[in-house]
Amino acid sequence: MHKAIMVMGLVGMIAGSVGCSHDRPAEYGRERPPVDELDRRDRGLQSKDVVQASDQMAMDLLADPNLNASRTRWTVVVDRVENRTVNSRFDLDVFLERLKVNLAKRGRGRIQLIENRAKLRELQDRELEGEREDTPAGAPGPRGIQPDYSLYARINELPNRGTSYYFVEFTLTDLRTRELAWTNAYEVKVER
Repeated sequence: MHKAIMVMGLVGMIAGSVGCSHDRPAEYGRERPPVDELDRRDRGLQSKDVVQASDQMAMDLLADPNLNASRTRWTVVVDRVENRTVNSRFDLDVFLERLKVNLAKRGRGRIQLIENRAKLRELQDRELEGEREDTPAGAPGPRGIQPDYSLYARINELPNRGTSYYFVEFTLTDLRTRELAWTNAYEVKVER
């Protein structure tokens, strides 16, 4: 009988410790909510929109028949987001930054990302020793690979009394012909 009580007590303690153990503390979910979920405390565009838009655009661009039929790898420079929302001073480049990472991970062999020229000059000025000294300040550096395409986004907002409608347009422009090689949009209506 004494052994049975000890065994039952041990089983109870094990079950209690297994049932009460968590990978994360209870407050972790409040402090670090998942990026692919809406947070009721926030308004407007949220991280879920960035995740959904960038995932959707990467899949759509990489499924484009022209890209997949091309015998050469497309070289793409990622430009910036043109913010046409009520709060136009807010930096929304996070949409393109996440899309760029998705394309880098999933587009190997089909898309080669090229560094933005201004960022390249900044890196060269900071890191290359003696290689650009004969070049006057502000003059272009080494030619390097020239991009075939430029990827940019434009975010428009239609504000209303209780909601705002956002239209996030992504465009890939052929830099040689000015043709729009690809375009798609992410739309969402949110509480203000």
